Amino acid sequence: MHRSHGRTMTYFRLNHMLTLAFKPYTLQLKHVFRIARGSRSTAPLMLIRLSYEGAHGYGEASMPPLYGESHASAHEFLSRLNLSQFSDPFDTESILSYVDGIAPGNPAAKAAVDIALHDLIGKLLGIPAHHYFGLTAAQRPTSMTIGIDSPEKMADRARAFTSFKYLKIKLGTENDRAMINAIRQVSSQPFFIDANQGWTDRHEALDTIHWLEEAGAVFIEQPMPKEDKAANAWLSARSPLPIVGDEGVQRLCDLKEASGIYHGINIKLMKCTGLREGFKMAVTAKALGMKVMLGCMSETSCAISAASQLSALADWIDLDGNLDAVNDPYTGTVVDNGLLTLSSSPGIGLEPANWEALETVNIY
Repeated sequence: MHRSHGRTMTYFRLNHMLTLAFKPYTLQLKHVFRIARGSRSTAPLMLIRLSYEGAHGYGEASMPPLYGESHASAHEFLSRLNLSQFSDPFDTESILSYVDGIAPGNPAAKAAVDIALHDLIGKLLGIPAHHYFGLTAAQRPTSMTIGIDSPEKMADRARAFTSFKYLKIKLGTENDRAMINAIRQVSSQPFFIDANQGWTDRHEALDTIHWLEEAGAVFIEQPMPKEDKAANAWLSARSPLPIVGDEGVQRLCDLKEASGIYHGINIKLMKCTGLREGFKMAVTAKALGMKVMLGCMSETSCAISAASQLSALADWIDLDGNLDAVNDPYTGTVVDNGLLTLSSSPGIGLEPANWEALETVNIY
């Protein structure tokens, strides 16, 4: 540490090594979460810690089974990493390119390393991660998600979320209109729709979208199966509401084609391998004239706090994945009256749990 002309300058010895530790964890949910393609009451996570010169950065992989990752696959992938070969944590391109090149797939495991690295860098520099990306920390509204259930239970959930500016409602069943009607009896909030690829007939989907527009919908997320690019593009050309790609848009390399199919994209760190690529996707999408949504999986405050660092780039935000968790070991970005409030603390603004005391699970 050196003080010059009233400013504190920090110098780092670059002969140290990055060290990686990781622990499997199971996130318990308060409610069974149902979408058009399945349901779950827990989420398998891999929590990681990246250390350098006594500072620690924290990351997380959340791995819904539908996406093909698991405790076992994340353990195998992370065990292959040799981050001790890197002595400069600020060489993010080299580090994360190495991580991405170890094996195809594994986006959530890769995101865990990316998140931890940006948390670490922010702490070493003494700045929040959003400043590292040149972004502001203005309060932004996040939606609150209501999973598929009986119309009565979905209405009950809506009653509990009156402080949120937006709801996000999962659809994709034969009961879609009854569920919306029940929610509309108790809530006048505008809402996002996520069909999770649950609609299969483009003409019926378009008719439903016109009906949803009148009911107060803002946009439609992934209406048709991702493989049916023609049907999604057909809907986008005729829909009165924006069509947002989620499952159909994973990484930066998907954007050019997606710009001819969807009006916008849902960026999730667990799909795109983390903040580095998520930032690039948001900037590129805007350059292509697309809308940007920030989304999440069922996650702890670690991954949510990381994603919220990019909130200034988003048109719509759905970062509620920690709000239904029973055993979130972290504290980070705060949601108050439906508004995301970023911490000014260095890194991703996380108050970490006792790493040594974290309860792990047997993955084999």
